[in-house]
Amino acid sequence: MRGTIKAGVAALALALTAGLATTLTGAAEARESARSEASPTGYVAPPIEWGRCADESLRQAGARCGRLVVPLDHARPDGPTISLAVSLIRHTSDTYRGVMFTNPGGPGGSGLWMARLGAYVPNGVGRSYDWIGLDPRGVGDSRPRLTCDGSYFGWDRPPYRPKTSAIMRAWLRKTAAYAKSCGSSRAQALLPHLRTVDTVADFEVLRQTLGVKRVGFYGGSYGTYIAQVYATQHPSRIKRMVLDGVVNPHKAWYAANLGQAVPFERVMTIFFRWIARHRSAYHLGATRADVTAAYHRLKARLTKRPAGGIIGPDEFDDALLPAGYNVYYWPEVAGAFSKLSRFGAYAGVKRLYRSGNPSGPGADNGYAIYLATQCTDAQWPSDWSKWRTDNWRLDAKAPYLTWSNAWYNAPCRTWPAASHAAVKVSGAAFPAPVLLVSETLDAATPYSGALAVRRLFPTSALVAGKGGTTHAAGLSGVPCVDNAIARYLATGALPRRTSGDHADLVCSPLPQPGRVTARQGRLTPLPFGRW
Repeated sequence: MRGTIKAGVAALALALTAGLATTLTGAAEARESARSEASPTGYVAPPIEWGRCADESLRQAGARCGRLVVPLDHARPDGPTISLAVSLIRHTSDTYRGVMFTNPGGPGGSGLWMARLGAYVPNGVGRSYDWIGLDPRGVGDSRPRLTCDGSYFGWDRPPYRPKTSAIMRAWLRKTAAYAKSCGSSRAQALLPHLRTVDTVADFEVLRQTLGVKRVGFYGGSYGTYIAQVYATQHPSRIKRMVLDGVVNPHKAWYAANLGQAVPFERVMTIFFRWIARHRSAYHLGATRADVTAAYHRLKARLTKRPAGGIIGPDEFDDALLPAGYNVYYWPEVAGAFSKLSRFGAYAGVKRLYRSGNPSGPGADNGYAIYLATQCTDAQWPSDWSKWRTDNWRLDAKAPYLTWSNAWYNAPCRTWPAASHAAVKVSGAAFPAPVLLVSETLDAATPYSGALAVRRLFPTSALVAGKGGTTHAAGLSGVPCVDNAIARYLATGALPRRTSGDHADLVCSPLPQPGRVTARQGRLTPLPFGRW
């Protein structure tokens, strides 16, 4: 699914990052094991050498950074290796509760920043854990770093909606060319080894290297799927698991992408209604219908004449997309919409589009990994006629996202690495309590997925933000939700699980922004990923 994760510089060749190191340290009496163990394949990683972090925000938070060396192919532990960037913020509380792994989603999201997540947990509970951030294989500061075509997200592209066969053919050529460029990437050796099971194996090597028997896992968005696969394959290795913005494992990944179109259409309707309520700030109409009409007029205008020669209807729709993920973005997105509609001023839309669709050498890292994981994690239809039929059917009721999402994922049709059967996630053998968090109108990971995972994991309980549209909204300042997370991380206690197929604790959602002005500044929520 489309997202807003930023990418960085070009990939390097495969390399081994070695070094003498120290293992994670803490209160000796709190350690369950102090010695690195071998994986089932016999692989033992070199110790991690913790040192200064390059990122200033991590340094200010007291983090240390290092590199974990793992096999490129876990089935060949004596073969080539790659290195993963790891961050650590040690516990500062007298009470020590262990190690917390994290992942923010994507696939393709840099996770180093998530070592800072403990600071958001109420009542100081986060300070009782050692928080680990990780750039997964191929991502961010890990090496090698996958990049295929940094110029892929250009300006004034063909319209997403393929009203003519020429538009359809243009997008098919464009998406197939991107897949081909990944097959010729300098990091192409990574392509067969970027499945979720590979990332889970990396986390398991990390656990062994840190010398701990069990860990916690805080996953947001796609990170909840990593955690589910980890819990399925290594059920005795996780003692706490928070899944925030829950992926439905039954729908990986073609069906999941189709399943987002209608929820995003609904959220954008809610967003347009909010704009109408704040008509004195945005002047786009007094009703949701008025704002919708303004949206369609602007798209028609941009189709005829792109703003500044670069902002066409596609770029405009992509600029609106953050509003579908998080209510914190609503003032900024609405302001950019208003200025472009009323005055032709396109700087705000340009900034929003480019923040989610970066361009330049290596800028497609997040997108490349997203595809490399989803295209190989599960089977995709190879026959374009199925894609065409499914998406035209959806377009009839949910036109906002349908075709943009189809083209975003279309490189999977011709991806240069083999796809596999999806992992069959099961919580039947998982003994630990699991906390699920979801807002009921989350469009990126629809609420039905949280209910499905609640059924899969009998030891789980679900906290729901009723009526909320924000994706992965935990630890965002809603006391009912955040305190439930804190209680669980402190004691393992869950809200009482009730019979039936519904939430176990119902909370207020992350509130929509209140009074706004046209000059309100930008807001930055926690950057959980596209899934």
